[in-house]
Amino acid sequence: MSKKALVVVSFGTTYPDARRAIEQLENTLRAAFPDHDFFRAFTSGMVIRKIAREEGVTIPTPEELMEQLAAAGYDEVLCQSLHVIFGQEYEKLLAQLAPYRTRFRRLAVGKPLLWDTPDYLALTRTLLARMPRLAEDEAFVYMGHGTEHRANAAYALVENSFRYAGAERVYVATVEGFPHFDYVTARLHRRQVEKVYLAPLMIVAGDHAQNDLAGEDDESWKSRLQAEGYQVETILTGLGELPAVGAQFVAHARAAE
Repeated sequence: MSKKALVVVSFGTTYPDARRAIEQLENTLRAAFPDHDFFRAFTSGMVIRKIAREEGVTIPTPEELMEQLAAAGYDEVLCQSLHVIFGQEYEKLLAQLAPYRTRFRRLAVGKPLLWDTPDYLALTRTLLARMPRLAEDEAFVYMGHGTEHRANAAYALVENSFRYAGAERVYVATVEGFPHFDYVTARLHRRQVEKVYLAPLMIVAGDHAQNDLAGEDDESWKSRLQAEGYQVETILTGLGELPAVGAQFVAHARAAE
C-alpha cells in the first residue's frame, strides 16, 4: 500500500499566539487530505532555532523532513506552501525540494496563496467581506512583508484588485519593499482621511504585525499615523485565520504538480 505524506511548509513564527493561524491552515489541509499523514516544516532557520531554544520543540526544515520521509518509506509526498507570494522564500523551498524529486514516486508542490489572477480577486473579496464599512473620512491599510524579488509586484496587484472591486480607500504597503509607508500617507492626505484601520497582509500576525504595524514605539505605522493626527484602529488577524484563505490553499494543493 502506498504511504502518502502531506507536508505543510511555512516561514514560521516565534509568536505562539500567531502560530494559531498556521495551525488553522494545517488543520484545513489535513481535513482535505485524510488519506495522507500530516507533517510540518518551517523554512526560517532563525524561527526554528528560537522555538527549539525557548519552547523545546523541534521543527524540521523541508530538507530534513524529506530525508525523514524517505527513510520512513513514503512514496508519495504532497507539499503545500503557506507563503503569500512567489518570492524568495517560495523559490528557496522549490530549490530545497528539487533533489528529492527522484527519491519519491511522486513529489508535488502546491502554489503559494497569490499565484494567478483568480487568487488575487478571491483574496480581495474575502478581505472586503470582513472589512468595516468605511465612512468618507476613513481608509483601510494593509501591511505586506515586501521583498527585493520581482514577485514584490504582487502587492500592487492586490491593491489594484481592491480598485477593481470598487474599494477606493483600501491601500497596500510593505515593510521591506514598494509600495512603502510614504506611498500610503500621500494617499491619505489626498483623500482627507481622519481614521485609518491597519491590518497585516500576512499569514500570521507575528513580529511585523505586533511591532512594525501596531507597536508602541515611535517607528511603528500606528505611532507614525497617530503622530500625524490620524485616529488609528489595528486589526491583528493573520490571513491564515480566515477560512476562505484555507480554501484557496486547499485548491492549490489539489492542483499541485
